[in-house]
Amino acid sequence: MPLTPRATSVTLTALAALVFMTPLTAAHADDADPSEPPGSVTTSQPPEVDANSPGLKLADGATLAAARVLDIKSVVEDLGGEERREDTNEDVTFALQAEVLFPKNSSKLNPEARARIATIADEIKSQKATNVRVFGFTDNLGSYAHGVTLSKGRAEAVHEQLAAALGEVDVTFVVRGYSEDYPIADNTSEQGRRKNRRVEVTFPKEA
Repeated sequence: MPLTPRATSVTLTALAALVFMTPLTAAHADDADPSEPPGSVTTSQPPEVDANSPGLKLADGATLAAARVLDIKSVVEDLGGEERREDTNEDVTFALQAEVLFPKNSSKLNPEARARIATIADEIKSQKATNVRVFGFTDNLGSYAHGVTLSKGRAEAVHEQLAAALGEVDVTFVVRGYSEDYPIADNTSEQGRRKNRRVEVTFPKEA
């Protein structure tokens, strides 16, 4: 049976009475600081710390690990994303998008590619690197087997141009094609696939 206006009025009055009759169990209002979140505790002084506490000492026989330098990675990419340089404590990696090196679905270098590869060769010389890795990659379009062939052919083309630019410098190359493996971007968009179609040249920094 629906409540009538009169019954509603009586019910609200009864609820109000219950609220005001309920005893307070929380802290007094003047004990709370409205500037702090609920449940926070304010202390006038920091807690004392016992320097001899067992929890602050190494267990018997334990030693600290040897100090080491964390591997810091620095990545610089041009505005178009055509070229990316990645530096770590040990290595330098140049990643060039396939579009700036090759015609579509080809492993023949563009004339403009030689200048970009020559810049990488100059960096290899400055770092006095003797071991260089040249790896090719594709997007996920087409068959995996075709991607292996294309990525390997592109890596070989960059390797040959690098060797020519280095001249008499004695360098050992490792050249591989990885097809669509190891993507660096999402293959669901053309922008991502463009980044994944690339050749990477990696070599150690001068010690």
